[in-house]
Amino acid sequence: MEIEIETKTEIETESGNKIKTKTKKRKKNKNNKPDAESNAENGLFEFAKKIKYEYGDISFLKTALTHTSYANEMRAKGFKSDNNQRLEFLGDSVLSLVTSEYIYNKLAEHNEGELTRIRAIIVCEDSLFRFADSIELGEALFLGHGEIVSNGRKRKSILADAFEALLGSVFLDGGFGAAKKFLLKFIEDPIADIVNQGKIKDYKSLLQQIIQQGDGEILEYVLISDEGPAHEKVFVVHALLDNNIIGEGNGSSKKEAEQNAAQEAMALFGY
Repeated sequence: MEIEIETKTEIETESGNKIKTKTKKRKKNKNNKPDAESNAENGLFEFAKKIKYEYGDISFLKTALTHTSYANEMRAKGFKSDNNQRLEFLGDSVLSLVTSEYIYNKLAEHNEGELTRIRAIIVCEDSLFRFADSIELGEALFLGHGEIVSNGRKRKSILADAFEALLGSVFLDGGFGAAKKFLLKFIEDPIADIVNQGKIKDYKSLLQQIIQQGDGEILEYVLISDEGPAHEKVFVVHALLDNNIIGEGNGSSKKEAEQNAAQEAMALFGY
C-alpha cells in the first residue's frame, strides 16, 4: 500500500523574500500489508460469509484453501506456506463420522448394509465435487500458476479434496458441533433423494462411484453364460476391474446378474 507524504520547503526569491512550498511524494507504508496480501485476506472473510461460518481463527480457512501447487510456489520464493493435505485427511474422517451418525439416527428402518451403501454415495468424489461446486469453492482456492492455466479450479479431484479440507478447518476451529451443522446443509437432501429414488439398491452405480476414486481404473461387466430354456434362462456375469475378476453374479436377466456381480464386488472392497 502506498501513502502520500507531504513535505514543506522554503525558496528564496530574487528580492530576498522567502516563500514556503508544499510537495507530495508517494511512499510505501511499511506498517501496512501489501495490497495483494490484504486482498487475499479480505477474500477469506468474504468466502467465510458465503459459507455462513464465522471463524475464530481465519488461518484455518487459509490453509484449507491452499493447494499444494500454490504452497510449493510460495516456498520456492522463500515464503512459508502450509497446504491443505493434512486438513483433507482430517476432514475425510469428520465427513464419515457426521454422515454415519446422521443416517444411523435418521434411517432407523435400514440395516447395516443399506446404511453403508448410502454413506458410500455421500462420501464419494462425485458428491463432494457437487458440494464444493455449490459454494463456488474453486474460485476461492489458492492455486499455483500451472493449475490455474490447466483449469484446476474446475477439476473434480481438487474440489473434492478441498471440500474435505474445508470441513476439517471448521472442525478444528469450532469443534464437532460446528462441523456437523456445516455439513448437514449439504448432505440432508441428497440422502433423502437416495432413499426416495431407490438408489440404495443400485449396486452398479455405487460400485462405479467407488472405482472412480482411483486413477484410470476400468470397470466392465462380461456375460459368461446364459443357460436354460427361454422362459427360465440363468445369466452369469463377471465384474472385471482392469481385467481382474472382482465379482460374479447370476440372475434371470443380464441386468440382474450385473447387479449381483456388483454387489459381490462391493463386499470384496469392504462395503
